[in-house]
Amino acid sequence: MEKPGLSACGLECKKCSIYLAHSDEGVAQEVMDWFIDMGWLEGDVDIEEFMDDGPYCMGCHGERETHWSPDCWILRCCVDEKGLEFCYECKDFPCEKLQKWSKKNDGYRQAFERLKKLSNE
Repeated sequence: MEKPGLSACGLECKKCSIYLAHSDEGVAQEVMDWFIDMGWLEGDVDIEEFMDDGPYCMGCHGERETHWSPDCWILRCCVDEKGLEFCYECKDFPCEKLQKWSKKNDGYRQAFERLKKLSNE
């Protein structure tokens, strides 16, 4: 299985709208509209400015300043505290906390399954 483009938790960064927002104007508009609807972005925002300045994400292995959720508990645990690239590299994988996280939605479940496959390679 290919690992480039995977987050520490197994999500596929290159399929994520927030990851793609800096390079695709259509996706950037969708993300910008979502942020405005959620109240995370206010005022008149130019789409080109949004694409250049974010918010967007370059993944767990990119710069922390551009990570969608720099305070993510998985990022802190896996990358910051344990110095790993992926959760499956941890001696505690699969931990209870990650298993509980994987039950929150189908995307997280798929990410967890991806990590399990990688751990068996």
